[in-house]
Amino acid sequence: MKILRLIGSVAFVLGLFIAIFAGVPWYLSQDPILPLWLKIAVYGLIGGILVILITVAAERQKGGALGGELPPVETQPQILLQNSAEVPGQDITEILGLVKGHTIFAIWLGRDISALLRLILGGELIEYTEMMGRAREVATNRMIAQAEELGADAIINVRFVTTSVVASAAELLAYGTAVKLSSPTT
Repeated sequence: MKILRLIGSVAFVLGLFIAIFAGVPWYLSQDPILPLWLKIAVYGLIGGILVILITVAAERQKGGALGGELPPVETQPQILLQNSAEVPGQDITEILGLVKGHTIFAIWLGRDISALLRLILGGELIEYTEMMGRAREVATNRMIAQAEELGADAIINVRFVTTSVVASAAELLAYGTAVKLSSPTT
């Protein structure tokens, strides 16, 4: 389904740009009879939307867009991440300061159109879920890299903040306090 949706998205985007940026100027300056290349662009535009709509509807029927599991994070951080102010069984010996990771992610127009069509049928907007998952990984890895540079053992009070930059782009900030820990108490 993803391949079909990708083909539909590419057909739509190419058809849209050819029709607008080549077809409209040609039509205004030439004979009003549409040439074959412009007809193909318009058919690509309309066909692309239909393919996307059909694949989104098929995924909805299968339940694939209703909230399936996200793939597990492939990288394991070398630094302990805690969203609490302490680490059980260990003492904080030194506070190294604030560390943060920041990114802005967007999805390309074809996937954005898939998500907009999914709004009609309902269900999870998997295009945005995947985008935010990747953004969270990037921001977290940047925060961890900053903590490693300080020689931290852990980052406590980890928080994530997100905001919309434009319609299909989101900013994500991960931040926390880098600390040094004592050896585990027994």
